[in-house]
Amino acid sequence: MIEPLLQVALDLCANLAAEDRYQRLTEAARRLIPCDAITLLRLHGDALVPVATDGLRAEAMARRFAPAEHPRLARILAAGRPVRFTDATLPDPFDGLLVADPDALSHPHACMGCALLVEGEVTGVLTLDALAPDAFAGIDDEHVAVLAALAGAAMRTAALIDTVERTAARDHLVARHLVRDVLTRGGGELLGHSEAMARIRQEIALLAGSDLTALITGETGVGKELVAHSIHAQSQRRDAALIHVNCAALPESIAESELFGHVRGAFTGAADHRAGKFEIADGGTLFLDEIGELPMSIQPKLLRALQSGEVQRVGSDRMLRADVRVIAATNRDLAAEVRAGRFRADLFHRVSVYPLHVPPLRERRDDIPLLAGYFLDTARARLGLGQLRLTPEARERLRAHDWPGNVRELEHTLLRAALRASLGRRHELIVIDVAHLALDVPPAPAAASPGEPVGPLREAVDDFTRRLITRAVAQAGGNWAEAARQLGLPRSNLHRLATRLGLGPRR
Repeated sequence: MIEPLLQVALDLCANLAAEDRYQRLTEAARRLIPCDAITLLRLHGDALVPVATDGLRAEAMARRFAPAEHPRLARILAAGRPVRFTDATLPDPFDGLLVADPDALSHPHACMGCALLVEGEVTGVLTLDALAPDAFAGIDDEHVAVLAALAGAAMRTAALIDTVERTAARDHLVARHLVRDVLTRGGGELLGHSEAMARIRQEIALLAGSDLTALITGETGVGKELVAHSIHAQSQRRDAALIHVNCAALPESIAESELFGHVRGAFTGAADHRAGKFEIADGGTLFLDEIGELPMSIQPKLLRALQSGEVQRVGSDRMLRADVRVIAATNRDLAAEVRAGRFRADLFHRVSVYPLHVPPLRERRDDIPLLAGYFLDTARARLGLGQLRLTPEARERLRAHDWPGNVRELEHTLLRAALRASLGRRHELIVIDVAHLALDVPPAPAAASPGEPVGPLREAVDDFTRRLITRAVAQAGGNWAEAARQLGLPRSNLHRLATRLGLGPRR
């Protein structure tokens, strides 16, 4: 009697995984109380979930046992002390699952169980089954009660360790994300004095005071990510993490794992438990950038997480609560994507509780001088140069350009111009002229004849963008990567834009 109990007590203090701890406990219990099957079940919501078994078929671990459907389990939970069953008419929840006799369903056998109590709270059930009807006649109830108390302690210990490990892992991942953001994104701020920017700031302040899900829309490069950062920074969650997820960079095969996490063995290569972005962002904000690129197969799972606030790791049967404020962003027309069947209508309505549109740079040209000054100062620091100045002609060319790549294109243009102008003059005043900008000036559109239809603005913009991309690709000798650099766009964005415009770049 003493040796098995001592081993169980020692295992409580050992550095073991929860599965190993439970399995050792059931093996020790079977040595202590001779039986054909022993099962340890955790109370999870309204059901009892097996966490370890010895003597039952493997399929038992996949079952869920609702006490309302299993009278014996309900009686064990209610008793709070060891219970023996001699009434063969009362169905056993494990009939047909015993390895020793899969036909035990039709044979009378002994069964007893005890609720697991931790500080007066029922946390689970320990059950014992034996084929011999009188197998437990010589077993003292006190021995079973002691065993159940140790089992409850083991379950409580495993739960506490699991919580600590998950919290530590989450904090580690949060720290990694924050460091990565500092190193790769370099921060930023919303600059501009135009009416459009004043409106954006007002809406950000309004949104920050709530926990509403927001959808930030706008063309590539307008600063949607900065808007998301500003909302988070002014919100009640500002002291928690802002976790960034680029949906366009998520391969469909791992998208679910990245968002919701996975357990060890869930799929090939899943060597350990891993928290998803929802868990990592718990208490903070999750920024789903380029949500329009999210695979259709993942969209219903994201919708469920947004609606219920619960996530489920791949390969796990446990639901985890995630207190997350979601901000999404896209350069796509999601309403059009819904009509085309490429985006779920219910998810669209769920993420666009508060839509916020960021206008393109060509619609707020008054902000260009301020932005140019900021980016020149950034370029000076990055390149290790002296003071940078624009000639009046260069400043006018910046205002005249249509900036299809928006603020990002302006930043890259000025960075390249600073580098060109600095040739041989790194620590003195450097003046940037029109030639250093290398911006093509599109021919002025012919004046419309009286009565001639002007056409929709979107078609005119698309036509201009199409010509600009074609010219950039031609100047780059058909090299799309070089054309993307000239245009100040990420290559993936240029490919998507060209495909939408019917240019069909080759990958």
